[in-house]
Amino acid sequence: MRVLLLYKDYHPVLGGIENYMRLLAQGLRAEGVDARVLVTNTGPNTVRQTIGGVRVTKTGRQAHILSTPISFPYFTELPREAEEADLVHLHAPYPPAELAQLLLGRKKPFVITYHSDIVRQKLTGSLYAPLLRLVLHRAALVAVSSPPYVESSPFLRRIRHKCRLVHFGIDLGQFAVTRQIQASARRLRSRFGDRPLLLFVGRLRHYKGVDVLIRAMEGVKDAHLMIVGDGPRRQDLQKLADTQHLNDRITFLGECPEQDTLAARYAAQIAVLPSINRAEALGIVQLEAMACRLPVICTELGTGTSYVNRHEETGLVVPPSDSRALSSAINRLLADSDLCMKMGAAGHKRVQDEFALPMMIRNTVSFYKEALSTYSRP
Repeated sequence: MRVLLLYKDYHPVLGGIENYMRLLAQGLRAEGVDARVLVTNTGPNTVRQTIGGVRVTKTGRQAHILSTPISFPYFTELPREAEEADLVHLHAPYPPAELAQLLLGRKKPFVITYHSDIVRQKLTGSLYAPLLRLVLHRAALVAVSSPPYVESSPFLRRIRHKCRLVHFGIDLGQFAVTRQIQASARRLRSRFGDRPLLLFVGRLRHYKGVDVLIRAMEGVKDAHLMIVGDGPRRQDLQKLADTQHLNDRITFLGECPEQDTLAARYAAQIAVLPSINRAEALGIVQLEAMACRLPVICTELGTGTSYVNRHEETGLVVPPSDSRALSSAINRLLADSDLCMKMGAAGHKRVQDEFALPMMIRNTVSFYKEALSTYSRP
């Protein structure tokens, strides 16, 4: 089977979807599926690379509108790449790829992994909606990351009959603790005076709710917050921490190598994902924290956040944009180490049982086979 994966970015660009695609493409090739990738380049030139054994074409960019890179060569490369594929796999939202597939995809069957609605850009979303509905209608099947997202999305509810649950998976081996990681974790704890450590990992974007977490720190008893990641809101968030006189209790670590981020997970007592709207469709960082036996505190968004992190089982779930509720949840876990250990163990088991990488690859191959067997040309 030959499959072409379409999106806007790919490794080494950092991001949840980008990392997911890398794991998927490499895992598919290990299972005998000829997976290839078409994305855009971060520069103006088109390049062809082999990354981790996967053939990747990155077309040159000419513009960047909001969060959408525009690449005219994408529209010439897609027909060539699709001609060799048995199936095309779109990762939405990325409107240029969806438009290119509809117009130029050589009428090859295609599937979609639906990562998220467009939430913040109201005008862009309204213009995009007709295209999205058409591409969802034409797709053979649509993969979703959680049942709640199907019911809460105005686009997916209409086509729930063709939605299939395909859990995202993580490579548990990458999160195994070693002596080196343990030593790095000890150094990190001593750096912050051996106080209890809270951890946020992610891009510093509008929907991540890090400002709510910073405000919540005012009501948190003796603990230190580590913020791993960078993004457009970093400067504003640092100013907020300064204004709230919390600089001695919050550290912005910026982008960290994978091993340093892993050490931070093993140094921390609690992982927090305080996202404020449904742009947070799942929160893969929750799975990564759970793989390290960390209890998680997340927000109830009507998406997959509370599907992954089960309230009172693997962690706690609080209302979004509520710093007091977030403070209360943090304090509750900090005061009960036994509960933290119990929730951390339950989270680790949940990841092992339902979100391990081999399961994601097997389920994706089955998803492809069903799509090919049921596809009828429009």
